[in-house]
Amino acid sequence: MSKLSFNTAATPTPHVLRTVTKVSWALLGALFVFSGLIKLNDPVGTAYKLEEYFEVFAVDLPALDSFFLFFKGLSRTLSIVLSSLEVILGVALLLRWHLRIVLWLLLGMLVFFTFLTFYSAAFNKVTDCGCFGDFIKLTPWTSFAKDVFLLVLWAVVFFNQRFLRHAFVQGTAGLMTMTIVSAIAIGIGMRALGHLPYFDFLPYKVGNDIGKLMKPAEPARYRYTMTRNGETKEFDEYPTDSTWKYQAMTAVNPEKSRPVITDFEISDVDGNSYTQELLKGSKMVLIVQNTNKADRDRFEAINALMAAAAKSRKDITALTITSTSPAKFDSFRHDVNLSGPYYFADATVLKSIVRSNPGLVILNNGVVQAKYHYHDIPELFEVEKALAQTFK
Repeated sequence: MSKLSFNTAATPTPHVLRTVTKVSWALLGALFVFSGLIKLNDPVGTAYKLEEYFEVFAVDLPALDSFFLFFKGLSRTLSIVLSSLEVILGVALLLRWHLRIVLWLLLGMLVFFTFLTFYSAAFNKVTDCGCFGDFIKLTPWTSFAKDVFLLVLWAVVFFNQRFLRHAFVQGTAGLMTMTIVSAIAIGIGMRALGHLPYFDFLPYKVGNDIGKLMKPAEPARYRYTMTRNGETKEFDEYPTDSTWKYQAMTAVNPEKSRPVITDFEISDVDGNSYTQELLKGSKMVLIVQNTNKADRDRFEAINALMAAAAKSRKDITALTITSTSPAKFDSFRHDVNLSGPYYFADATVLKSIVRSNPGLVILNNGVVQAKYHYHDIPELFEVEKALAQTFK
């Protein structure tokens, strides 16, 4: 009798199991939609992450390097496809549209993502998987744990589908609904791909003061662990009593004592720093990340704007920053008739500054006043208006 009682208590009741299943279903679907939308907000950033993975696999598996390098060239297309698919499958799951088929498709994506995050964590290859874009930064092991958690949610839903029999849409209505969802998801991504992200989560977003972000928000503070006669005690300041023996030191404010921007360095062709000068006065900065991939068709409008800015009464300094080698960039600027001074910076930094190649950034004493994609080259009056903005 006692054994029967124990088993009954250990087995979840149908009501509890139904509740757990529905919570898992809602959470799994919502997380897929959220993750997909975050990536679609910045498909270029997602493509950069895919390129990192393909480059790593090309090096680690040299026999298949041409295969991975081929897909590297399709990174932007894959960015839209995979991100849209996350949203589409997430919505389909929430609507319980062809539930069993959708769950199998979700499993395929989860296994794929889990492999990538495990590979990143185990071999320290790509230190940020970009699972939630730049909105939420996750370490490789945290990303892997997140994917394992999603697999657990998937298992709960898959093996308890009997509690989710009612589909919210089906037949023609379901097909039309999913077609509309697919069009919206792909449209969101394509719009962001051809312009700038809807929401900028990077350190160089409009309103940010680059100079301030290059400095820590507050001085570093530490907690000291000391011992004396078998007693262990922590101090907020290093004790002056020499009888205490040092054991360990722990940072109390690691986030605030570390600058947000640590790699922003601009130099001229001779290697002399131009960073501090860039952060003074009114600057219109043309970012040319890579001359091989820069859209050359836009330089007629860009050159006209650069020339107009140089003559502006607002004392605007027009300049270019690139990560291309000096000799190659000198040849490129003659090809596109680009005039004015030019400087150099790390390619990763330029990709973080603006998701456009080329792209424009307007600075006023180091504060980012505006950013423009090459599809949205402004008129001079728009630049002058942006420079007049104030941010709190």
